[in-house]
Amino acid sequence: MITASIVTYNNNLLDLEGILRSLLISPVEKVWIIDHSDEFLRLEGELLEYMRKDEDFIKHSGRGFRLEYMKRNNKGYGCGHNIALRKAIEEGSHYHLVVNPDVWFGAEVIPALWRLMEEDEKVALVMPKVLFLDGSVQRLAKLLPTPLDLFGRFFLPQWLIAKRNDRFELRHSGYDTEMNVPFLSGCFMFLRVSALQSEGIFDERFFMYMEDVDITRRLHAKYKTLFYPSVSIYHRFSRLSYHKWHLSLIHMSSVVKYFCKWGWVYDRDRRRFNKRTLKEIKSFREARE
Repeated sequence: MITASIVTYNNNLLDLEGILRSLLISPVEKVWIIDHSDEFLRLEGELLEYMRKDEDFIKHSGRGFRLEYMKRNNKGYGCGHNIALRKAIEEGSHYHLVVNPDVWFGAEVIPALWRLMEEDEKVALVMPKVLFLDGSVQRLAKLLPTPLDLFGRFFLPQWLIAKRNDRFELRHSGYDTEMNVPFLSGCFMFLRVSALQSEGIFDERFFMYMEDVDITRRLHAKYKTLFYPSVSIYHRFSRLSYHKWHLSLIHMSSVVKYFCKWGWVYDRDRRRFNKRTLKEIKSFREARE
């Protein structure tokens, strides 16, 4: 059984059209929409109308596809997805997709990730290649960050940290080969539910931002967390925290919480995981050359 969840905030049905179409054509059996919106019942009414009238939804609901809407107080991105993850565990889901509203993909994506998981039980998390609207690659498979990596991106000139940033984002990998990395973006996480049961779901201390780093590294400690470029998705990536002051403050607060949890200067696993990832990438590049 494959399930999925989408956390929304002041979105309307048009915002969700791409991801809903993508999920309808995929082997996903149930989707939870956790609505944190300020505007009460707006999205719920639109979804009810959609489920009554949309021909594609009616067709796929006939094969067992289910969509459940839940309005909840906004306690954060990870907290919202945790509501669905707990339900997925209760209902016996084997794999769960955490996905953003501004993502869409073709019918081949979920089956490919599903096969990968079925073939290798050591894989707990997979993220496909993520593309901008123009087809260029979003570099969302990364090393575990140091304080300089994150604060430097906010406060230092780009030219000063360019080389360090390239390393952090693994640009030298070419993003054209499978990589086992300790940090994958939360915009699209295909997760093995049994791994979440053993290693834990999202840490709700992170209201927004850094929850994806935290959960990836926890899974990476015991399993493989893979970047898988054989299939790709599209993502309207906006980096709002770099442009809106209140989101920047939330981001910085999460960064501080992250380093207080895992270590500012000394982080043994960060050093070990990053070293191993860079070594594997180097070995692959040398073998290919």
